[in-house]
Amino acid sequence: MTSENHGTEKGDSGMVMSPTGSSSQPHPLTPSTSKPIQELPDELIQAGWAKCWSKRENRPYYFNRFTNQSLWEMPVLGQHDVISDPLGLNAAPASGEGTVDAGLGNGQRKRRPSEETFQGGPNSFKRPKVEIPVTPTTPTIPISPSTPGVKPWNSTTDDKQAQPSTPAPAPYRPSVIYWDLDIQTNAVIKERAPYSYLPPHPEIELQRAQLTTKLRQHYHELCSQREGIEPPRESFNRWLLERKVVDKGVDPLLPSECDPAVSPSMFREVMNDIPIRLSRIKYKEEARKLLFKYAEAAKKMIESRNATPDSRKVVKWNVEDTMNWLRRDHSASKEDYMDRLEHLRKQCGPHVAAVAKDSVEGICSKIYHISAEYVRRIRQAHLNLLKECNIAVDGVESTEVQDRLVYCFPVRLSIPSPPQPRVELHFENDIACLRYKGEMVKVNRGHFNKLELLYRYSCIDDPRFEKFLSRVWCLIKRYQVMFGSGVNDGTGLQGALPVPVFEALNKQFGVSFECFASPLNCYFKQFCSAFPDIDGFFGSRGPFLSFCPVSGSFEANPPFCEELMDAMVTHFEELLENSTEPLSFIIFVPEWRDPPTPALTRMENSQFRRHQMTVPAFEHEYRCGSQHICKREEVYYKAIHGTAVIFLQNNAGFAKWEPSTERTQELLAAFKVSGRSLSSPGPSSASAGDRDSKPGHERSGSLDAPGSRDNSSPVDKTAPELANV
Repeated sequence: MTSENHGTEKGDSGMVMSPTGSSSQPHPLTPSTSKPIQELPDELIQAGWAKCWSKRENRPYYFNRFTNQSLWEMPVLGQHDVISDPLGLNAAPASGEGTVDAGLGNGQRKRRPSEETFQGGPNSFKRPKVEIPVTPTTPTIPISPSTPGVKPWNSTTDDKQAQPSTPAPAPYRPSVIYWDLDIQTNAVIKERAPYSYLPPHPEIELQRAQLTTKLRQHYHELCSQREGIEPPRESFNRWLLERKVVDKGVDPLLPSECDPAVSPSMFREVMNDIPIRLSRIKYKEEARKLLFKYAEAAKKMIESRNATPDSRKVVKWNVEDTMNWLRRDHSASKEDYMDRLEHLRKQCGPHVAAVAKDSVEGICSKIYHISAEYVRRIRQAHLNLLKECNIAVDGVESTEVQDRLVYCFPVRLSIPSPPQPRVELHFENDIACLRYKGEMVKVNRGHFNKLELLYRYSCIDDPRFEKFLSRVWCLIKRYQVMFGSGVNDGTGLQGALPVPVFEALNKQFGVSFECFASPLNCYFKQFCSAFPDIDGFFGSRGPFLSFCPVSGSFEANPPFCEELMDAMVTHFEELLENSTEPLSFIIFVPEWRDPPTPALTRMENSQFRRHQMTVPAFEHEYRCGSQHICKREEVYYKAIHGTAVIFLQNNAGFAKWEPSTERTQELLAAFKVSGRSLSSPGPSSASAGDRDSKPGHERSGSLDAPGSRDNSSPVDKTAPELANV
């Protein structure tokens, strides 16, 4: 943890902070005791506790100089572990509180009226703050913009010595940890100004969620009414990703300023489902029915649309020829039917696409323009809310930025946050439930504790956790709305590498940063993510395409949207071309060869490619995108496609993190499936042909969505039966 992650915590009026030690080396500040007090037990004194006097409350309280924690009651050793449970939500009640506060769950106690007044917010928590003493040998470049002259990411044994000598374990600890937030970053950037995004608020997030859900419904209705098909699974999610590559609008989720208005991703996926959706085939009878349905749908479409006489003639002749063949040949095999279907697609497909083109472009254009209108509504409501809170948007002074190198730091917002409404929190077994105006979001307790830690490390405008619950609600709601409410929707867009792989990447190649992650699935506490306005409070460095590191070692496991992957490669090459400092990117993408994606081809031909290897299908695993809410046994799943691992490095990066044989073998060994029983991905109706979602379970349900450039026959898309997770 670093000084950049902590704001200045104001003590109450009765607390006088007096630093100790030399003026050049600050130490954790301790309150003076202006009134004679009794001695504490030696165990509490050694743990950093002191008894102080509050002038405002006119009564004693207890302060910990190591953690900045303050309590009205005498602390009990082992009652509260601030490292694993910063808010004390799971702490056991102190002696004497059992009968009084028996009705309060979650390890919380009743507050005195004066405490509630002091906290000043419905979602308020006291946040423990740890200040790390800086060693005299600390270098000054790169430096943190919030603490000039002090290197923020300084990991020494002094950090551990600053904690209580023998902290007792908290009553609740996650059984399995999927992250390591102690790893410091080696990513260096040029200092940047705060972002001008409007600060998040539950009321605005609720409106955005409702309008985004309504936009999904419009998309479903347009596909059904105009083309008679269901929307390709995950195509709306990939549309959001693809639009954000070119969008210059103001909303963090919905696109509003894109050129062109027609999305190539959405157009491609809808066109691939016309005239019917081609699902995976296992048996001969299914192949026969699919061939018959395709012929009937092609004939119906060409007759009902404004087609040219030549197109009508070609489609009609091929359909009649196929029907005659079906009536005549009853001994054909599954392969015969699939070959015939492929032939029919090649003959009729171009003519069917020609008559459907204008209609599908109309669907894409209408969805985009509805989205732009929704963005205008959300923006206006947000500005009105800030105006009611007397927060100016246009008159915000720009922060002066020095031309210097700093270690990367979380996104900061230039516009102050408005007061937050009350968000209710309760626990149901191992699940944390947060409710605002009847809208509930859920996250397992382990990930909730992770969000507490990320917030403590990264947020500087809320030292007392007064806005923590409302921001957690906004965060989870944002991702929930983006990925949809269906079973397994969007899990492929949040999937992550296994923990042993991250450990190997850090140990062998110095990786300390994820280029595509979220606060929910990140392994390191420094990462790039989709939504800087809300993710920044939990450690995000902003969207990767606007993140420009000068040096460092990075891991990239992008959402498998072709346009986003292509933009990612362009960004990689620009960064590597412009930097002479050690810079390394290790990219994990699906091994798609029929045909290969443009991004994969470009990386293989890049001048910066230093090494490439492939992890075979079904011999490695991924972590589920919904790991923050799914069951423990469903977190890992097999990958049904091979994964290509590509090392892009400049000369200095190659010299420092060379992908030698020993290092790459260690990485491959970490990727192998462990002895535990893994779930295979996706529902049985899925097809392995999808190109725009993650391997394995991350393709669950979207495997049959032909949201790609793949025009091969369905027989080429056939994959083994996959069990439903």
